[in-house]
Amino acid sequence: MVSCRARPTLAPRAARARGHGRAVRIDLYQRPAPARYANMISVAGGPHERPRIADRAMVLQQGSKQFVTLGARGQQGILRLPRDAGAMVLFAHGAGSSHLSPRNNSVADVFAAQGIATLLFDLLTPEEAEDRANIFDIPLLAGRVTEAIAWVRHDPRLASLPLGLFGASTGAAAALVAAAETPGQVAAVVSRGGRPDLAGRRLRFVRAPTLLIVGARDHGVIELNQDAAMQLHCKHRLELVEGASHLFTEPGTLQRAADLAVGWFTAHLKTAVPG
Repeated sequence: MVSCRARPTLAPRAARARGHGRAVRIDLYQRPAPARYANMISVAGGPHERPRIADRAMVLQQGSKQFVTLGARGQQGILRLPRDAGAMVLFAHGAGSSHLSPRNNSVADVFAAQGIATLLFDLLTPEEAEDRANIFDIPLLAGRVTEAIAWVRHDPRLASLPLGLFGASTGAAAALVAAAETPGQVAAVVSRGGRPDLAGRRLRFVRAPTLLIVGARDHGVIELNQDAAMQLHCKHRLELVEGASHLFTEPGTLQRAADLAVGWFTAHLKTAVPG
């Protein structure tokens, strides 16, 4: 299991990113009081070294993509398994999204290009999704993430791969609760535009290194992520992507979020040992 007691190294304050989608990093390893946030902001970024979202044709040249069905409820998903994959990431979507989302699939292609297998799957069946209360039923959603983890661990192609969770909106809370409940299985978590606050008291039990990515223009969600970060007792960081709103639809911002997520997973999954 990945240790959550690594000593923090604060980011340099010098601006390194250029153009759209720069990320403002807030290092929160030492759980500072909210009044100190302003003193811990620095600009993180740099030239894009990973394949861009637009360069999708080359991503799966040496791998496979297939539609899969999970569990007794028959939830649909898309599995990307690049040749010689070194890690595995489960995507937990939020409200209004699905395994067919072009934006989520574009991000998954970027992961695959870096040798990270991905599973995009629906947390709810179409019938369940019609009841809006289910979208905010975090125990229900977390249970579905846990079931997907078990599905991965029973697939001989995937069972030995270090596992990460990538959540958005309410799916981020579900991913964090699932990580807290399966500490030996999950080696890293990333939340993009997520609501980690909805994980409540389970946040303190998360042991996997956690990255919180929020659009710098998504002001209400920034505060919710700051509050949630204060409850995490593991290695964690909050990144603000400049120019991005909640859905990261602005030019360059989704690419920047994908780069940040890939960097986090690469750093923590490829050195992890599956539980």
